[in-house]
Amino acid sequence: MDDGRTRGLRVGEVAALAHLTVRTLHHYDSIGLLRPSGRSEAGYREYTEQDLERLQTVLLYRELGFGLGEIRDLLADPGFDRREALRAQRAQLARRSGQLDAMIALIDKTLAAMDEGIPMERTDMFEAFGDFDPAEHEAETQARWGETDAYRESARRARRYTKDDWRRFKAESDAVNEAVAALMDAGVAPDDPRAMDAAERHRLLVDSWFYPCPPEMHEHLGRMYVEDGRFTATYERIRPGMAVYLRDAIAANARER
Repeated sequence: MDDGRTRGLRVGEVAALAHLTVRTLHHYDSIGLLRPSGRSEAGYREYTEQDLERLQTVLLYRELGFGLGEIRDLLADPGFDRREALRAQRAQLARRSGQLDAMIALIDKTLAAMDEGIPMERTDMFEAFGDFDPAEHEAETQARWGETDAYRESARRARRYTKDDWRRFKAESDAVNEAVAALMDAGVAPDDPRAMDAAERHRLLVDSWFYPCPPEMHEHLGRMYVEDGRFTATYERIRPGMAVYLRDAIAANARER
């Protein structure tokens, strides 16, 4: 009986199998991310088992927030190891799963408190949102940079942000940090183009949320992440050595801009 492994699959079959559109697969083909490598007797292009394994890897990276160009570069690396990539992806998903479990537990605790008519402890209400607090160092930030255009622009934008905005920023920030951590897990050097791409995503995050951040200012931020113990501690909680790695990737990216 033919279980589908003894022959290649047409694009429509792969689209149905992977819950994608044919258009998406055509796009992956056009950018060199996933090109079907088999041929039918009639000369039609077909996806082999190895192509399906590559597609699985692509979709896992996509779910972790990687851009298609970053994924293509990762897979093009001669040193790419699928088993090691899967282990790194599993570690990232486990961390994300822990965060989601904490959010679910918080919701359950909140509903229980509402049902019982008992006010929650204030610290319990926000424990699942992590350590990010945009106002935590506001006084010191103003003292150090309050006269700068960057601070004034950052303060102007921040005044408009709602709690939902801050949660969205945190999600985008977490995605960038997870991408950097995955590169570290894979042993990618900070001056590798993939690490520089991640550093550029970090720069654009600052630029879009707070203030114009050209490469030279971004490089200054990178140094601060290592020199200021509080910033260092934030990154070290994500991955030991991450503050230095990010600083070096930022510096390498700035040299190329």
